[in-house]
Amino acid sequence: MDKISSPAEFQVAIQSPRLTIAVFKADWCVDCKFIDPFMPEVEQNYNGRLTLVEVDVDAVGDVSQEQNILGIPSFVAYTDGRELVRFVSKLRKSREEIENFLNTALEVYQSIHK
Repeated sequence: MDKISSPAEFQVAIQSPRLTIAVFKADWCVDCKFIDPFMPEVEQNYNGRLTLVEVDVDAVGDVSQEQNILGIPSFVAYTDGRELVRFVSKLRKSREEIENFLNTALEVYQSIHK
């Protein structure tokens, strides 16, 4: 997962015509660390269908505020600079919930790119 380290990099990533999922995280976040072990495999399973990017909320704080990110980890799907759908909850996210969100994001993306 590529790490976004500036607001400019974030804008480039979400302007892509591809489906881009921004994963908003922080080093100190316990629930973010919980997903770290299985995210590389999840990313591999969706390779070629979507792009996952990691956004450190401390490194690019203005982006988090602009995107109204109130809790982490948060998953937000973008294409062509538009938000399609987001997965935000105060509960710890399981691999199954994350994969269900990615599938939903793919369905929304495909419905507007037919």
